[in-house]
Amino acid sequence: MYKKQMIFQRVVCFIVLAASVIVFIYSLGLLTDIYQSLATAVDLDLSTYNDQDEIVEYYERVKGASIYYEMQDFNSQLTMVGIGLILASLVLFIFGTNSRRRYYIGNFFSVAVSLVACCASAVWALPIVGKFKDEYLTTVDFAGLKEYAAEWNTPYIESTFWFDAGYVVFGILAVANVLLVVNLVLKLILMKEEKSTIGSRKDVRG
Repeated sequence: MYKKQMIFQRVVCFIVLAASVIVFIYSLGLLTDIYQSLATAVDLDLSTYNDQDEIVEYYERVKGASIYYEMQDFNSQLTMVGIGLILASLVLFIFGTNSRRRYYIGNFFSVAVSLVACCASAVWALPIVGKFKDEYLTTVDFAGLKEYAAEWNTPYIESTFWFDAGYVVFGILAVANVLLVVNLVLKLILMKEEKSTIGSRKDVRG
């Protein structure tokens, strides 16, 4: 049983790492469709810069196209979150959570770091993704975008694929961390059984 659990813990740790990488890759692709269809349909209105160089307004050739600029900060932050998740998953390997026969304080700490990073990132990111999806669907003039795309030979994209993919991506991350907890429980059970077995042998010899 211990051998199977050791294999399981290695696989789970790599799954957590892979799921974190997927979040990072997702952040790189999030604006793909919006960039292709809306980037040329909106410009910064330089006349509306204030004293702090903050942009106040946009010049939209298609109504709602300013979402392309509005999502930039979130997209950059999500990329940093993806990097943070990768670093958090690497803590599992630093403390040997993927390879130790017995777990110690560092292993519990590494699991906790991964769980906190997973929960915090999902709670932060998913509501914002949902908000931008709603804004995309309600503010973009798709009829106007279709005309603009035909006139300027740019892609016409109405899909919400990249918004919807966020729920799948963070779902994968959540499942990976649930497996990490399952592995921890299995490890504790086996460690307890091993301790009991060793104690029984000592009693017999005594």
